[in-house]
Amino acid sequence: MDAVSDSEAMKPVQARIAVAAIFLVNGTAFASWVPHIPTVQQKLALSPGVLGLALLAIAIGSLISMPVAGWMVARHGSRIVALVAGSLYCAVIPLPLLAPSLPALVAALVLFGMFNGAMDVSMNAHGVAVERLIGRPIMSSLHAMFSIGGIIGAGSAVVLLPLGVSPIAHVGVIALLGLAVMLATARFLLPHAVDSGGDGAHFVLPRGRLLVLGAMGFFILMTEGAMGDWTAVYLRLDLGAEAGLAAAGFAVFSATMSIGRLTGDRLVAAFGPVAMVGWGSLVAAIGLGGALLLHDPLAAILGFGLVGLGLANIVPILFSAAGRTPGMSPGAAIAAVTTAGYSGFLAGPPMVGFAAEWIGLPGALGILAVAVGAMAAFAKLLDR
Repeated sequence: MDAVSDSEAMKPVQARIAVAAIFLVNGTAFASWVPHIPTVQQKLALSPGVLGLALLAIAIGSLISMPVAGWMVARHGSRIVALVAGSLYCAVIPLPLLAPSLPALVAALVLFGMFNGAMDVSMNAHGVAVERLIGRPIMSSLHAMFSIGGIIGAGSAVVLLPLGVSPIAHVGVIALLGLAVMLATARFLLPHAVDSGGDGAHFVLPRGRLLVLGAMGFFILMTEGAMGDWTAVYLRLDLGAEAGLAAAGFAVFSATMSIGRLTGDRLVAAFGPVAMVGWGSLVAAIGLGGALLLHDPLAAILGFGLVGLGLANIVPILFSAAGRTPGMSPGAAIAAVTTAGYSGFLAGPPMVGFAAEWIGLPGALGILAVAVGAMAAFAKLLDR
C-alpha cells in the first residue's frame, strides 16, 4: 500500500464496481458462445469425440496464457493485464462461429482460451487487491457477477434464437457491448502499483497447501466447465429439447449460481468454509445425478440448477484461501491455484467428450457427479 502515492486517489467502492463489471463481461461472453456449440458441431459435422478435441484447444490456449498473465500481473499490475486481455477476449468471441473448417475452429478456440485465461488470472488478482483494500470478503459477490453474465449470455439466446436472430448476430452484439464495458472500467480500477513490482516469485507451482487447494479447484471447475459446454448438447441431442430450451439449462445453472454467490459472503461468515464446501459438493452431486437419471428435459434443467447452487461458493472460497497463504505473495498464490483450477475448467469439457465416445454423454457426466460428491470428503482440509 505504501507504494501508492497520495496523488493516486484510490476509490475502493468504484474499483469494486469496475472489477465486478469485468467479471460480468467474462461470464456474458463465455455464455454467449455456449448455446451455439451444438450449431457449430452440426455445421462442421463433428462427432462428440472430435468436438471434445476441438474444445481442448481452449484449454491449451489458457494453459499457455495463465502463467504468462501471472508474470505480467506481478510486473505491471493486474489493471492493465485485465483491460487488455478482456478487450481482446471480446474481439475474438465471434471467431468460432465463423470458422469454416475444423482447423479454423481450433485456431479460433486457441485464441479464445488464451485471452480468457489471461482475463481470469488478472481479474481475480485485481479482485483480491480490492478485497484487501476494503477489508471484508467480496470474492463470492465478484464471482456472482460472472454467473449473472452467464444468465445474460445464455438467457439472451433463449429469447432471441426462437425469434430468428442468427447466432453470429447474437454473439456479435455481446462482443461489442462487452468491449464498451471494458473501456468504461479503465478509469475506476486500482492503480497498477497495488499489486505490481513485488520482490517475490512471479510464478509458483502448487505445493503443500496450495496443492490441495489447486486439486480441489481442478475437480470443481472441471464440473463447472462441463456445465457450460455440454448441458446444451445433452438437452438438445440426448433429450430432444428445442434450441431455446437447450440454452435454458446453462441459464438456470448460472441463475442459481448467481443467487448462491450473491449470498455467499454472509453464508461463509455464518457457517464457515468447511461446511459450505462439504454441503455444496453434495448438493451439486445430487443435482447432476438426478438430471441424468430422470431423463426428462425439465427435470434436467432443475438438476443443473442444483449443480449451480452447490458449486456457487466453492471456487471463491478456494481463491480467497489461496490469497491468505502464509509466506507467499497473494498474487503468486492465486495464479498457481487459478492455473490448476482452470485447467480443470477448460480440460474438463474435452475429457467429457472423449469419455462420451465410449460410454455416452450421460455416463461421462455421471463420472463428474461422483467426483464432485467426493469433494465433500476433502472439505476439512480447508481448516489446515
